[in-house]
Amino acid sequence: MRQRFSPARLLASASLVAMVAISLGGCTAMSKLSDVTGSIGSSGSRAEAAPAEPARAVEVYGERYRANPKDPDAALGYGQALRANGQRAQAAAVLEQATIANPGNKVLLAQYGRALADNGNFQQAFDVLSKAHSPDNPDWRLLSVQGTALDQMGRHEEARGYYTSALKIAPGDPGVLSNLGLSYMLSKDLPKAEEALRQAYASPRASSRVRQNLGLVVGLQGRFAEAETIVKADLPPDQAAANVAYLKDMLSRSEGPRGAPKRMPVASLSQSD
Repeated sequence: MRQRFSPARLLASASLVAMVAISLGGCTAMSKLSDVTGSIGSSGSRAEAAPAEPARAVEVYGERYRANPKDPDAALGYGQALRANGQRAQAAAVLEQATIANPGNKVLLAQYGRALADNGNFQQAFDVLSKAHSPDNPDWRLLSVQGTALDQMGRHEEARGYYTSALKIAPGDPGVLSNLGLSYMLSKDLPKAEEALRQAYASPRASSRVRQNLGLVVGLQGRFAEAETIVKADLPPDQAAANVAYLKDMLSRSEGPRGAPKRMPVASLSQSD
């Protein structure tokens, strides 16, 4: 039997997509999913391979940062490590001080804007990211992050303009297409959401969060058997079972607002490096 979803319940379910995706420079994905922590590196020549464990990376880069807080490379590495370890407020604080000490450093501005978005400061994140690139030399990754900030503020049509601009520079990027699909989902336009997410899913570069997002959108349209096939296709049995359980949990929560977050956290949208 096809399930029915009211607009309010759809938005409640959309807010739960937070568990499905990564944030820039680090991963906040649910352990049941297959996304892995992104690389954390310094842009300086003294950089070494980043420790695999986020907590260890915080320790290593923290020592470098405390030795010279005004060093942009040290601040960048420390800020990214803090974000990967879930220390979002501290990451934003470190990167804010770094941008003050290094005015005009666009790399730091970009990371600071992403950290602000991680921390829920969406308008400030959007404004900072606008200074990290320019209309004559846009960075498609930053355009996509700005789109996620606009989506978080409920400005979905504006957000889709940024995703469209990003796709002109990076055609077919699965992360941007996934964001576009989620934007349509938040506007309750599920057919367009599915269309964008299927394009993202078709890419060989699509991450597991794209699979999860597509499965959720298909499930929200009442096609649970198809959604289940999507989220478990070509996966080991244990991971397939975990993904199906996750999908069922998402859809069951969409049947009532109890316990659902009031907004979709930024991590639910892909912030491509």
